[in-house]
Amino acid sequence: QVQLVESGGGLVQAGGSLRLSCAASGRKFSTYAWFRQAPGKVREFVTAINWNGGRTFYADSVKGRFTISRDNAKNTVYLQMDNLKPEDTAVYYCAARTVPYISTVNTEYGYWGQGTQVTVSS
Repeated sequence: QVQLVESGGGLVQAGGSLRLSCAASGRKFSTYAWFRQAPGKVREFVTAINWNGGRTFYADSVKGRFTISRDNAKNTVYLQMDNLKPEDTAVYYCAARTVPYISTVNTEYGYWGQGTQVTVSS
């Protein structure tokens, strides 16, 4: 059974940091991404990483504040979020695919985690 399980969400004050983790089981994936969805808004791309971590891509809204990384030995991807802002408040989803190219389109990811809530207070 293939699963992606996120952890690390929570409540933090503006300017603070959180680190999200996404542990995959059941198979190995080439590309991982993080998306987020705020109440009443569409799910949006945050960041993605290729199979060896050599290539990453970030949405402009998080560039310079968020860092994606992966540990292939643990089949886990991480999202380090620094200098958090209230507008970062959302449910964060881990997504994965076997195609070895980064995509910012959510429909191109076939595997999803259940999501973890991140709330940033002002």
